[in-house]
Amino acid sequence: MKSQDVRKQFLDFFASNGHLIVPSAPIVLKDDPTLMFNNSGMAQFKEYFLGNATPKSNRIADTQKCLRVSGKHNDLEDVGFDTYHHTMFEMLGNWSFGDYFKKEAINWAWQLLTEVYKIPKENLYVSVFEGNPDENVPFDQEAWDIWKELIDEDRIILGNKKDNFWEMGDQGPCGPCSEIHVDIRSAEEKALVSGKSLVNNDHPQVVEIWNNVFMEFNRKADGSLEKLPAQHVDTGMGFERLCMALQGKTSNYDTDVFTPLIEKVEQITGLKYTSNEVLNISEEQNKTNIAIRVVVDHVRAVAFAIADGQLPSNTGAGYVIRRILRRAIRYGFTFLNTKEPFINQLVAVLANQMGEFFPEIKSQQQLVTNVIREEEASFLRTLDQGLQLLENVVAETKGATVSGTKAFELYDTFGFPIDLTALILREKGFELDEAGFNAAMQEQKTRSRAASEVSTEDWSVLIPGNVETFVGYDQSESDVKITRIRKVDSKKDGILYQIVLDNTPFYPEGGGQVGDKGTLVSANETIEIIDTKKENNLILHFTKQLPENVNVGFVAKVNQDLRSLSSRNHSATHLMHQALRSILGTHVEQKGSLVNPNYLRFDFSHFAKMTETELQQVEDFVNARIQEQLPLIERRNIPFAQAVQEGAMALFGEKYGDHVRAIKFGESMELCGGIHVKNTAEIWHFKIVSEGAVAAGIRRIEAITSDAVKAHFASYENTLNEVKTALKNPQDILKAVHSMQEENAKLTKQIEALVKDKVKNLKASLIAEIQEINGVQFLAKQVDLNPEGAKDLAYELGNLGNNLFLVLATADEEKPMLTCYVSKELVAEKNLNAGQVVRELGKFIQGGGGGQPFFATAGGKNVAGIQQALEKAVEFVK
Repeated sequence: MKSQDVRKQFLDFFASNGHLIVPSAPIVLKDDPTLMFNNSGMAQFKEYFLGNATPKSNRIADTQKCLRVSGKHNDLEDVGFDTYHHTMFEMLGNWSFGDYFKKEAINWAWQLLTEVYKIPKENLYVSVFEGNPDENVPFDQEAWDIWKELIDEDRIILGNKKDNFWEMGDQGPCGPCSEIHVDIRSAEEKALVSGKSLVNNDHPQVVEIWNNVFMEFNRKADGSLEKLPAQHVDTGMGFERLCMALQGKTSNYDTDVFTPLIEKVEQITGLKYTSNEVLNISEEQNKTNIAIRVVVDHVRAVAFAIADGQLPSNTGAGYVIRRILRRAIRYGFTFLNTKEPFINQLVAVLANQMGEFFPEIKSQQQLVTNVIREEEASFLRTLDQGLQLLENVVAETKGATVSGTKAFELYDTFGFPIDLTALILREKGFELDEAGFNAAMQEQKTRSRAASEVSTEDWSVLIPGNVETFVGYDQSESDVKITRIRKVDSKKDGILYQIVLDNTPFYPEGGGQVGDKGTLVSANETIEIIDTKKENNLILHFTKQLPENVNVGFVAKVNQDLRSLSSRNHSATHLMHQALRSILGTHVEQKGSLVNPNYLRFDFSHFAKMTETELQQVEDFVNARIQEQLPLIERRNIPFAQAVQEGAMALFGEKYGDHVRAIKFGESMELCGGIHVKNTAEIWHFKIVSEGAVAAGIRRIEAITSDAVKAHFASYENTLNEVKTALKNPQDILKAVHSMQEENAKLTKQIEALVKDKVKNLKASLIAEIQEINGVQFLAKQVDLNPEGAKDLAYELGNLGNNLFLVLATADEEKPMLTCYVSKELVAEKNLNAGQVVRELGKFIQGGGGGQPFFATAGGKNVAGIQQALEKAVEFVK
């Protein structure tokens, strides 16, 4: 059975049993501050389990793209070494929100597996929660009794809390679960060892394929459990593992989920992958297999993350994606001998394979390919640089053990993988101080963990059952009551309080726009709201001060000045998006944005740096729309399909509901939940302040409007006046500047000629000062030249013979500089390295530098240390 059919049969089965089939949410989460990525099928439904929103159906089924590489669920280091862990995987799931419970969920699971997929019953085992007296949670008798009607009792296993009690996190909905495991070993293996003894023991052919979670409890901050008001079902079946079982394979990577990608890697590298059925493979072949598994797994995670809007970067979710990709590049570099970018070539295979069900990978194929190619090229350069740095570390190492701290510097600063460091060191006959590396790594993790520690108390509910309403599109003030409060203590922000209101005019951060600030005012006090965010469909108002009386009425007042500035920037962002698509082409798509009171930032897909003419055209386009005084046409709560059909632009990577809000200014129409001006005239003026690259195929524009533009022009006028004063108020400023530039060019040429004459004169006098030490022509001398002159002098002297070791020092404009020249013959014969020399001598002038083995420079800030550095230089040849 092909993987596409496996997926289709699952969804068809639950559709026939009254489930609404919904699309996968993006793999990257933008509206849940507690998670970076969707790491389970239930993540997009959290607000329903928490009772903060009403689902469109009480029965839902889907296949969700999941990513487990950070936090509690982290499978990254297992990937490649076994045959069933993945970074990105599909989770087939069916859900009940207060509708059916254990009986229906278990019976449908059994029916689908044994009657539709026709998995032999004798290959299946199930587990039931054994209970936990310490937490007052009983044995799951109900699930046991249901399973007894379907399967022999000796195939039912009791599971502990770790295996059979599922929790969303430290707090929140949770409950016992019932897992289904499949035994795909050969008949001979089954006869020797019972599959029951291998369940939950990490056997690669006795694996969990389906988990039925029965949400019955809520975990409170103090660890206690309380019954939920409604019972829910949350199930998840690993798509890749299911395909393995149905296709008669003993490895996920031998299924058609991965074989097209593996075949492409084989074609590119000329190496062969051996399936899991092949026995007694060599150690070398095993390394190749692991590397290929890493590459084909990781490209899926990275490609879908980029398609959903997350670019590789140095922070947050972007750093995780970059780390996954770099792990794949490194395995290719080390074990597949790929020294050029190649992973990007797999994107076309992936798009062809999965594009029908996940259209985002098809529509974003070119962008994904470009970004991965650029990241590969960049990291391969880093690997080359790291190899050179590692050579230097080895050269400086006394003894046979390389410092773990130095290895950690390579890892932390340059991204050089530690296992590659260890491999190269072994090849050179060195040991790695692993304990030192681990200690440095642990110290960093401790610092990071301490900085991000957050303690969240339970909600104190003042008005039960209230459904909060947002009224901020129509008003900036509202009479409100507090419905719930909780305290949050973090190392970063200290103690804060999160307040939920019965209704609110405060816009919560979203769609790139920052959250509103303002006040809550009662008869006796004023509470400052410092931020507004959304979490699990609740609008949270952040404050440092807890109200003295939480039961009285308040007036919620938005800071209208800040909101007005943000709304002008947000509306200008829409107009700029329209301008970019009009001027550059319809390939332009928004890939990220930030809208705050000070400026706007907009990331978009485009293949080249924008020209000055194009930037001016964009400015002119937007300002023309401002001059036209276009009124806001806002349509709320219209069907998503209708809005798109009428021309509204939907952004990739965003999660839209069945009904949406559309914002229109003239011909610009986008789906958007943000705050906007009533008329484009309010924006006043639009000015681009920068344009640059973010990643391959992604550009970034930063721009300003309104008051910021006025301040920008005022600053330019002040600067211009200062220039006029400095030039003694000429009538024609431009002519005066050109005249000064011409004069400067003439003087520069004169100085260069004088320096060349000086170099020639110095050369003649320095030749006589060269002394021979151990067969090496040696000279260490301070000269009265600029750094460029010192370089010319070094090469002039170097051309005189084949065994010169030269260190020149300069102090031009009180900036010390060391220049080292080593004849190439000495580099080879005497193992002298100019880069190593200047790094050592640079310490005396409180600086550093580097270069090539035959020529290097180091700059510093301590002129007084020059003499010591020159005296130390002779030790390199003694």
